[in-house]
Amino acid sequence: MIEAAMLWNEPNNKSHWDPEVDPDWSRFAEMAILAGRVIHKLNPSLTRVLGGISPIDPQFIRGMQARGVLDHVDALAVHGFPLDWNHWQIEQWPDKLAEIQELTPLPVWVSEVGVSSFGSEDVQAWGLDRTAELLAGRAPRIHWYSLYDLPRAWEATTRHKEAEGSSYYRHFHMGLLREDGTPKPALEHFARHASELGICQWFHFRDHRLNEAVTWLKRLGVRHLRTGLSWSDAFRAGALDWFDQQMEALRDFDVTLTFCFTPPHLGIRPHHTSAPRDPELYAEFCADMVARYAPASEPVTEYAA
Repeated sequence: MIEAAMLWNEPNNKSHWDPEVDPDWSRFAEMAILAGRVIHKLNPSLTRVLGGISPIDPQFIRGMQARGVLDHVDALAVHGFPLDWNHWQIEQWPDKLAEIQELTPLPVWVSEVGVSSFGSEDVQAWGLDRTAELLAGRAPRIHWYSLYDLPRAWEATTRHKEAEGSSYYRHFHMGLLREDGTPKPALEHFARHASELGICQWFHFRDHRLNEAVTWLKRLGVRHLRTGLSWSDAFRAGALDWFDQQMEALRDFDVTLTFCFTPPHLGIRPHHTSAPRDPELYAEFCADMVARYAPASEPVTEYAA
C-alpha cells in the first residue's frame, strides 16, 4: 500500500533544486503547499512528507515554517551520509536529528541514510550497524539507501558529475548488492536490522532490476520502502504503463512515494532541478498519481488544487 506521499527530494540541495532560479525557495514553498492541499483533499489519511533535506539545515525548515509549508504536511524528513558527504561524524546522528525535531511537533523521518562501499565494503557493513544503533527508536521511519549499486553506465543525479571527484563516484556504491546483483557483506548486516530499517530504492524508467529487487526485499523482511515516480518521466511514451507495472510490483510493501523532477519543457530552465513555470502543474501530477495509486477509501468530491 502507499502509506505516504513525499513532496520532492532534497529541495535544499542544489543537485535537486536550482538555487539560481529559486534562491529563497519561495517557488518551492508555493509548489509544496499546492501539492499538500490537493493530496489532502484526495486522501486525507495519506501522510504528506516534506522532501527529505540534505544537508540537515534547521534554517531551511524555519524558512518553510515562515512560508506556511509545514501547515500542509504531516511529517518532515532528513537525509544523512556522514561517512561520505556530510561534514559531521556518524556519532552526531542523534544530535543532527534533534536539531530538526526541536523545531516542530511534526514527526521527523530519516528517509535516506547510507554508507558507500567505494573505499571499503567492510566500512559499509560497520556503518550500517552503527547507524542502526544510533537511530533505532529515534525516528518513525528510517530508510537505508540503497538496495542496489547504481549501474556505472547510468548517471548519478547530481549537478556537477565528474567535477566532484571521488564524491561523485561514491554515488555508485551505496547498495547492499553490487551492480551484478551479488551481495556485499552489508546485506547480511542489514537483515539483522530489518525490523528497524526500511529501504530507499529508486527505480529508473523501465528498470530491469524491479522484479529481482522485490524478491530481495521480501527475502530481507523489508516492510517499509521508499521510492519515487518521476514527474519528468510522466511525459515519456508508455509512462503510465511503467508506473502501473512498478506500483503493482511493490503492492506488498508500505511505500513512501516521492514525487520529484521537473519535466525540462515545464521548467523555468530546461532542467529537472528547475522550479516549474507553473507550480500548479506539479500539484496536478501529485493529484493524478495519488488518485491512481492511493485513492481514499471513501469517495472524495473535491479534486482541484
